[in-house]
Amino acid sequence: MSKIERNTQSDFYNKVADLLKEARKSVVQAVNKTMVYTYFEIGRIILEEEQSGKERAEYGKQILKELSKRLTSEFGKGFSVTNLQQMKNFYRIYGKQQTLSAKSEIAIKNTDFQLSWSHYLFLMRIDNFEERKFYEIESVKNNWSLRELRRQFDTSLYERLALSRDKKAIKELAEKGQIIEKPKDSLKDPYILEFIGLPENEKYSESELEQKIIDKLEHFLLELGKGFTFVGRQVRFTFDEEHFRVDLVFYNRILQSFVLIDLKIGKLTHQDLGQMQMYVNYYDRFVKLDNENKTIGIILCKDKKDTLVEITLPENNEQIFASKYQTVLPSKKELKQLIENKMNE
Repeated sequence: MSKIERNTQSDFYNKVADLLKEARKSVVQAVNKTMVYTYFEIGRIILEEEQSGKERAEYGKQILKELSKRLTSEFGKGFSVTNLQQMKNFYRIYGKQQTLSAKSEIAIKNTDFQLSWSHYLFLMRIDNFEERKFYEIESVKNNWSLRELRRQFDTSLYERLALSRDKKAIKELAEKGQIIEKPKDSLKDPYILEFIGLPENEKYSESELEQKIIDKLEHFLLELGKGFTFVGRQVRFTFDEEHFRVDLVFYNRILQSFVLIDLKIGKLTHQDLGQMQMYVNYYDRFVKLDNENKTIGIILCKDKKDTLVEITLPENNEQIFASKYQTVLPSKKELKQLIENKMNE
């Protein structure tokens, strides 16, 4: 068999294999969606039955035990009293978000569940409606696995984004998720780098921090957020016979601009901001294309004073930002309190 024939057969096989893989994926998605719809309807039926017998306090417990027993006998595992209770809670929580008819068929048509049952089990544990809706929208938009959803929740993504927004923008997080239209929309403060494995009080150099980030680049890209692609580390440029290096260079496809990141293990200084201004100016004048937007500079530091940043940078600054980073998970309680204070201002 000639090389051309082998390549032709390989292309033929790949086309058939790709079709089967896509079909299997579609089948799995359809099964998951049907299962979620079914559990939603089971929850509706249970709740309606309980409400019809509300005069008897123990009625709800009795019907769940009996239903669990009979369903397990006929359909096997998955219908314990606990699981049935979760289905009821699922309808109680998400039924309020739907315009439902009493008829099952119409209820299903009006309900758009796009995540797995495991995702919804996790989301139901989030009491705050706005926060829960935000994570649901982001999970769908970004195709988050359950593991990634947990990580984003544990690192308080919602709270970190909300802290940099006004009251109206906080509400929009729950209605639309994270919308990136300008550089500031993509920022977090702080950035959470727990995945690099450096304890909070451990001494390390900036080069060691950089290496840890490169070793976990996939995780760092997820923490940076939407649209980021990696360009390089210690990227060198030269003028006036002097060499300069940017710690990390990325490109954001949504903003259509280069993003330069400088790592500082200590307290932010005005010299750090001036250095980043020079980096950004160089990229704007000599690297970016005419159809690309202005370069963004982010300084990740252990500590910073907002007043120093505000005084050092222009009032209409839309290019250079400073954010703190943490190597341990933040306290959700403290972040939630900060948001509540902001909403009450």
